[in-house]
Amino acid sequence: MKKTILSDLQGAWELLRNEVIKEHASKDCSRLLFHINEAMSWESVRNLNQMKNTNTFVLVQSIAQQINVSDEIMELVGDVRDVLYEVINEIPPATIP
Repeated sequence: MKKTILSDLQGAWELLRNEVIKEHASKDCSRLLFHINEAMSWESVRNLNQMKNTNTFVLVQSIAQQINVSDEIMELVGDVRDVLYEVINEIPPATIP
């Protein structure tokens, strides 16, 4: 169960990353991509305490808003948020291996 839901979180980050890469051709999304890459690494996904404490998601969301990304990307940011909150609610961070 834990690995499945964590894989869902990593998958949501990956979908967001893929869309940002598409938009990167017309807009500088380097900073956004950097933080998404950090957030979607398996080590980060498994360390929910760190993700919560460093506000990784909030940082990604803030950068996306600052550079005025497309509606599609903002929807995917929302999807990541939803999966992240689901993971946090389903798995107490202290119990993640």
